[in-house]
Amino acid sequence: MSYDNTAKYLAELYPAEFAKWLLPDKTTEVTVLKTELSIDPIRADYVTFLQTSSRILHIEFQTLPKSNPPIPLRVLDYYVRLKRQYNTPVTQVVIFLQQSSDPIAFTEEYTDEFTIHRYRVIRLWEQNSALFLDNPALLPLAPLTRTDSPATLLSQVAQNIAKIPDRDERQNIAGCTEIFAGLRFEKDLIRQFLREDIMQESVIYQDIVQKEAFKYTSRLLNRRFSEIDSSILERIQRLSTENLEALGEALLDFSSVDDLVAWLDQLR
Repeated sequence: MSYDNTAKYLAELYPAEFAKWLLPDKTTEVTVLKTELSIDPIRADYVTFLQTSSRILHIEFQTLPKSNPPIPLRVLDYYVRLKRQYNTPVTQVVIFLQQSSDPIAFTEEYTDEFTIHRYRVIRLWEQNSALFLDNPALLPLAPLTRTDSPATLLSQVAQNIAKIPDRDERQNIAGCTEIFAGLRFEKDLIRQFLREDIMQESVIYQDIVQKEAFKYTSRLLNRRFSEIDSSILERIQRLSTENLEALGEALLDFSSVDDLVAWLDQLR
């Protein structure tokens, strides 16, 4: 599952709440900054930029501490690009979702011979769960926070989800919660507390499942036919989860890319 993408989804759905959490003394109006940074644009699905009246908040979500380039260097790279493009103060926060003892999860600066660049690190497993339980925007992250009784915490999360009055919001929060809880809990335990039908009806749950199905199907196609033309991949990416699953079965009978195109034409 794409845990980092789900965190990005939450931050962009509730930008003011995330800014209030990470910039408690500096938040006024908050907007999501849709940008590609100049000089070889960076595309990282798990990065969110929020703009307040006085600064940019750069949030980077990490499930695993290993990355290429390493996290400290990447944070410095983002800082330089943001500063050059917007010339405003930049606050950078790296949020680690899954508990780790790796030194990178405890590193808060990039250090080179003549350069030191600092940023904030939040390790969710060290955070007080109360803050997350009381805020629907942060509620899906609550299962990853500090607790002496993880099962009790998951029960509290489920109870608070049930109190959300808006049905669509309740479904989306439940879907996100189920995804994050999978980093810490067995699936059977999650489903003791969270209703599966509500989770699977959520927009984010369906979106994540579709993306995972596309990644899997495109890997199969590339192994079968080497590189697939980008225009064909775009058509495949627009397919529903059900059609992607059907394609995964049908491609066993394809002998060429022409068969794939003919299959897509039949759907249309």
